[in-house]
Parts: sequence; structure tokens; C-alpha cells
Amino acid sequence: MTLRYASTRGAAPELDFADVLMTGLATDGGLYCPTEVPSLPDLDGLDDYVSIARAVMAPFVDGAVELEGFAEDVAAAYASFRHPDVAPLTDLGDNVHLLDLSWGPTLAFKDIALQLVGRLLDRELARRGDRVTVIGATSGDTGSAAIEALADRSGVDVVILHPEGRVSEVQRRQMTTVDAPNIRNVAVRGNFDDCQDLVKAAFADPSLRDELGLAAVNSINWGRVMAQIVYYVTAAKALAPDGGPVSFAVPTGNFGNVLAGWYAKRMGLEVDQLIVASNRNDVLTRCMETGALDAEAVVPSLSPSMDIQVSSNFERLLWESADRDGAAVAELLTTFRADGRAEVPAGWMTRIGAEFDFGRLDDDGTLAEIARVHDELDLLIEPHTAVGLEVGRRLRRDPAVPLVVLGTAHAAKFPDAVEQATGVRPELPAFLSELHDRPEYVTTVENDLGAVVEEMRALRGHTA
Repeated sequence: MTLRYASTRGAAPELDFADVLMTGLATDGGLYCPTEVPSLPDLDGLDDYVSIARAVMAPFVDGAVELEGFAEDVAAAYASFRHPDVAPLTDLGDNVHLLDLSWGPTLAFKDIALQLVGRLLDRELARRGDRVTVIGATSGDTGSAAIEALADRSGVDVVILHPEGRVSEVQRRQMTTVDAPNIRNVAVRGNFDDCQDLVKAAFADPSLRDELGLAAVNSINWGRVMAQIVYYVTAAKALAPDGGPVSFAVPTGNFGNVLAGWYAKRMGLEVDQLIVASNRNDVLTRCMETGALDAEAVVPSLSPSMDIQVSSNFERLLWESADRDGAAVAELLTTFRADGRAEVPAGWMTRIGAEFDFGRLDDDGTLAEIARVHDELDLLIEPHTAVGLEVGRRLRRDPAVPLVVLGTAHAAKFPDAVEQATGVRPELPAFLSELHDRPEYVTTVENDLGAVVEEMRALRGHTA
């Protein structure tokens, strides 16, 4: 039977995977989640990343897309990764392991999902004979990964919004130096939450959705979360091949990365702890402490990809914790949007607290952790990974259980912070050595939907 997907707000029709892939955000403003969570398949005899990925994801797509083509897309997605394991593990000592997710073409964990999602989208568009406009908001890494995955694809126009001056120079240049006719970069005078709100406002306009065929590739799209489940499974399989618990510490702002770990646990992976590590923009940690979502002002930090106060993917967890009561979730989030604060029902918080541990680390602590790792292990890590590592080590309950810390980006994407902490400036891999010499292509606009729509229409007219 084909797996169905339901909106977290309960008022949109259920869809299959192919339609969810194309739709992104539900018509009621919610996010799509599977109505049933399949069990992990038997992985005995599967030792490489591609084979495990095909097996883990197949139940989510079976019946909606053709499995032979899906298998081809999975293989192609990871063929360009610079490490044969795709997501290799490094032993840091004390039963702590770094899951390095920076081996894709843009040096960040977003590549693992988007290299696949881009191919799935391209194949489905060809099957339908359609054209779409992908609109996405990025706090730094999603944009470059989406552009890398979709540049020059014939059925897709791509408009990526990033907050002006609030991504690292490397992150910005990985987006803005791509010269492709179907790509448009837009710097918004605002923060990431403003960019995300503009994306959601565009999807909320039915006539605009129809006119431009809007689609999403950021973590609004379930395909992103699905693909990220895989590396939790491969890490656990490597560290506990005969079964047994594994814990994970995940630096997160938008919650999608750690949510994938929770779905892996729901599928049957033996997970002891899921540790959510925030920077000074700690809306999720404060929610756990106070029982309320409370959006404070976004404060720029050394880990800019987590400079978020409205975590879109947290809505999926709220829905699951509310026994999938879409109306109740919609009411809570309407209050949150209107007032900037909403009390989360105690029962929901109890369920969340049983599944996750939350912690935070400020910029001084981040620099100290980068320095410690360099001094003790002769290893350079970037700020987001440092947040995850320090919080994970601090909050782990059982040192006998392997702790996997998700390394979310290459140190050279954030060279200023790494150099400040260690005195060493990390270098970009050779294939990106000329990044700072390439011309940039970017438009700057106010935080205004009308201005963004003009950019989308101009791109569609240029590539039609």
C-alpha cells in the first residue's frame, strides 16, 4: 500500500510522496508528515551508504515513484561525494564520534539530502511534463546545496532568499557565484526568520502557487527529512553492528536535522539520547525549560546557520506530540505568530521531554570548544559542530553508550571563527580554491513579498 502523508494543520488533503515532493508546504500552511512510520528493513549484508539509503527510504516512496529510477537517483546523488563512506565517522576518544557530513559539493550536511531531492524533483517533473519555481530560505547552507543540486536543470527555476550580511562569506559566495540561467539569489534586508516568512507567505497565496508552480527544497519538504534519516542509521550500524543503543548530539536551529534522528528512532533504531544543541538563539531550549514558544529577537552569532527563533520543523514534532491533532497545532501556531509567544500544552511537553535533551552554548563557549579540539586532537571544527560537541559531551547520560556528534560543515566555511579560536585559518578544498575570485550574481531587496515575487516572475520570464 502506498504511504500517505498528512498536513500538521489537518485541513489539507493527504498526498503520496510524489505529490508531497512537488508541493512542499501544504495548502493549509502545514508541513507534510507520513501517516505511518515504517519499520527499518533488514540491513544484513548491506555495508555501503547507497545500498542502506535505498533500503531505508524505499518504504517512504514505494507506490508513488518508480523504484528502479529511485535507486538510480540515490546512486547518482552520492557519486560526487569526496569520501567513499559519504558520511564517515571519526573517533574523538571517550566513546565520542564525529559524523562528518561535509563531504558533498558544498561542504555541508544539506548536500546529503539535496543532491537526492534535486534528482527526484527533476525526474518527477520530466514524468509530468511540468515546470516549477523552487523558492527557498536559507540561513547559509541550504541555499548553496539547493543551487548546486538544481543549477541548469531544465524544469526548475530557483529563487533563494538569504538574510543580507548574516551568512558567512564562503556560504554567500557558494550561492552567488553560480552563473546559471535558472538561478536567482536574493539578499533580504532582514534575518532568516524574515526570509522563511516570505517563503511561507508565497505558498499561502493560491494564485501565486498556481501561476509559478511553487515548490520547496528546504526542510519544509519531507524529502529533506527522509534523506537525512539515513546517516543516523549508517552511524549506528557502524558503531553497534549487532544492535545496542547509540546517542546523537545535533547542532540545530530549524530542527529538521535532529527530527530525522527522531524518525530513525521511530523506525526502530535503538537511540538512547537525542541531544538538541542550540546557540544563543535558543528558542527550543527555552521552550523545554518554560513550556512556551517565545520568539525573541535574533542575535547574530558565530554559528549563523542556527540564528533562528522560529524553528519550522518543530511543528512536525508538535503535531506528533499532540497525537496528530492538526487543529490544535494550527491554533497554537496562530497564537505564536500573532503574539510571539504560545504556551505548549503540558502533555505535549512531557512527550517531547521524554524524547529529547536540550542545551545551549554561547559564542565564548563555542570558541573555547574549537580551541580545545584543536589543542587536544589536532582537528579543526567549525562553530556549529563545536556547539553540538560541547553540549553533547555535557548532557550525555551514559559514557558507555557511543555518542555521535553531527559535524554539519567543513571548517573552511567559517574560517574567521576557526582562526579566532585556533590561530589557524582553514583552507577550502582545491576544487573551491578560486571561490573568492569568481564574480557574484545577487539582488538585494527589502523584507517585502512583492519584491520577492517580482524576482520570481522575472526569472520565470527569462527562462521560459
